Amino acid sequence: MFRYIIRRLIAGVITLLVVTLVTFGIFFMVPKLTGTDPALLYTGKQTDKVAIEGARKKMGLDKPVIEQYGLFVKGLVVGRDYDDGPDKTHCPAPCFGYSFKNQFNVWQRMLSDLPVTASLAVGAAVIWLILGVGAGIISALRKGRAIDRAVMTGALAGVSLPIYFTGLLSASIFVYTLNWLPSPGYSPFLQNPLTWAQGLILPWITLAFLFAATYARLTRATMLETLSEDYIRTARAKGLRERTVIGKHALRSTLTPITTVFGLDLGALLGGAVLTETVFNLNGLGKDAVLAISTSDLPVILGVTMFAAFFIVLANLIVDVLYGVIDPRVRLA
Repeated sequence: MFRYIIRRLIAGVITLLVVTLVTFGIFFMVPKLTGTDPALLYTGKQTDKVAIEGARKKMGLDKPVIEQYGLFVKGLVVGRDYDDGPDKTHCPAPCFGYSFKNQFNVWQRMLSDLPVTASLAVGAAVIWLILGVGAGIISALRKGRAIDRAVMTGALAGVSLPIYFTGLLSASIFVYTLNWLPSPGYSPFLQNPLTWAQGLILPWITLAFLFAATYARLTRATMLETLSEDYIRTARAKGLRERTVIGKHALRSTLTPITTVFGLDLGALLGGAVLTETVFNLNGLGKDAVLAISTSDLPVILGVTMFAAFFIVLANLIVDVLYGVIDPRVRLA
């Protein structure tokens, strides 16, 4: 198991280096290939040559490409100084960039907004995992019956309806018409856990409805395939109780693909639930990205992109380790 984890850690580090290289290429090299000066992306269209040249020196865009990439990676590890002579800006590690338009450290802004995104993502994940997997198992065990059709109909609706539709509709009904729930918002957990949960319950349910539908369909399909395997028939022929057959044998094989999808979904959401945060006006990483795109604040877009990529790589690493726990045969691969 230890060797397996070491191999996955090395693979994760290599993947992160590839992510930094690709991200650097997209934000700093692709604009040059399309004939756009990268410095212009930091100063805006309404600017002069002096401002563009200052941005080029400050960002190190006048240096060779290899040196630029080195400064980019160095900023993530030990921090970076943006210096054009008279003006010097220090960006401590991990330096995901500095917004010169709005004068703030991108990492500090993301760190302050991360609790909102993390609360939304983790809370919704718990709900969709319980409901989705549970509904999928019940549907598979009751294949062809009324409850199976009802679950699959609900899953189809969940997959088909966009989040902005279900979010606005649920807010209109449960908040403004029936007054069953308070207006969605974020309150720090340590300040008041009850207020924190009340403000996020509607975004949780709305986001979980979308993902639970996918997990229900995936769990049902995987469970049905597993139940048709020879070792399941053998276990039943030996006289094992149905609870043991399902819980110990069938469910363990079913969890492998679910773990994969869950890790990637949660990692992506931790990088920002863009539509949900925008619909419910939650100031998380997703809304930061939307505002940065609308104002062409490139450092913020770059920072959120890198942050989301790191979360996905980390989630994939955790999933690989969980594979070794769920299925020992994976450790030999």
